[in-house]
Amino acid sequence: MNLHAIAAIYLFEMARTGRTLLQSVVSPVLSTALYFVVFGSAIGSRMAEVEGVSYGAFLVPGLIMLSLLTQSISNASFAIYFPKFVGTIFEHLSAPVSGFEITFSYVAAAATKSLILGLIILATSWFFVPVRIDHPGFMVLFLVLTCVTFSLFGFIIGIWADGFEKLQIVPLLVVTPLTFLGGSFYSIDMLPPFWRSVSLLNPVLYLVSGFRWSFYGLADVGVGLSLAMTAAFLLLDIAVVAWIFRTGYRLKK
Repeated sequence: MNLHAIAAIYLFEMARTGRTLLQSVVSPVLSTALYFVVFGSAIGSRMAEVEGVSYGAFLVPGLIMLSLLTQSISNASFAIYFPKFVGTIFEHLSAPVSGFEITFSYVAAAATKSLILGLIILATSWFFVPVRIDHPGFMVLFLVLTCVTFSLFGFIIGIWADGFEKLQIVPLLVVTPLTFLGGSFYSIDMLPPFWRSVSLLNPVLYLVSGFRWSFYGLADVGVGLSLAMTAAFLLLDIAVVAWIFRTGYRLKK
């Protein structure tokens, strides 16, 4: 394994975050803080508790997951698309660096940035609502799995996209709506039976449910099923990336 190449790409991507700190960290944290103020404090104070947890605190796992999903995809997709756009991707492909090493470098950097952002948002939430973490080990596990899985997904989108506008199609039109409809702001037990059954088809529900369970022991689906669904999506991403580098899909054209 070419550790020098991995470290070089990883450090370059992390340094780019430092140069775009306002966009990469400050903006999403402020946006999430507004959710805490509006939904957690203003609206939440007028709503009943959800299974013994204040509504503001109930929102925290869903809001963190919303930020993790969008930022992981955004960080990874732009990171691999920009070298394609300027043509430097061919330097990676011609260098003694394998597809695994290229993927590992970009995905690790994107996942690290998203993980740091998630922890900052979690720390920020304590200023607005009373948060507790019943299962910290599982919380970290869900954080890492989600960041890696959706960074891989973003990597795939970055390779697939042939224009900057396509980088935003999937996050805006697919991932964000699924996140809002995946129990981020409510429990599916609040829904009528038909819509509760429909919600079970939403893969994001399993991420949010498992992550919320690690905080309060509350879950819409079993935590084992949540982990299994996340692992299945991760394996699917790995299989797609392996196929991309084996065939050269949108890399060598």
